[in-house]
Amino acid sequence: MPLPPSLPLDLIVYDFDGVMTNNCAWVFEDGREAVCVNRSDGWGVGMLQQMSIPQLILSSEINPVVAARGRKLALMVIQGVHDKEQALDNYCQEHNYRLTHTLYVGNDTNDLLAMQKVGIAVAPSDAHPSILAIAHYVTHSKGGAGVIRELADWLIGGGANHLSH
Repeated sequence: MPLPPSLPLDLIVYDFDGVMTNNCAWVFEDGREAVCVNRSDGWGVGMLQQMSIPQLILSSEINPVVAARGRKLALMVIQGVHDKEQALDNYCQEHNYRLTHTLYVGNDTNDLLAMQKVGIAVAPSDAHPSILAIAHYVTHSKGGAGVIRELADWLIGGGANHLSH
């Protein structure tokens, strides 16, 4: 159900792999990993920060690249989450955020239950079919190719007030 136009977003939550990245990783001989992120997504995060909307990265991975990206973008990061639904519930309760006023951007089945609890579920165009089926908004962008920038443009343009499935 879309948010009424008069109600602001309490929180935006991003999965990392497949949303901020294209879901690929380079693995080096020593086991370190690297990912490719889209700089326009960083700009989109900044646009949303200027709107004073709190943002969070919620990742099942425990990886230094997730923490590094969070630091660079000044975003809160919660890693190593096996139950994203419970982690999101806990985070929202701790910070007095309403799930019905939360937007969640996810791409895979481990995001499904959390996405079903929020007011607005957003998916990249290359998300898993089960995620595409529940998304209120599907971006034109694929994961890692400007999803967050597209989301920022959509929200600033009043898109959340004109949701259709």
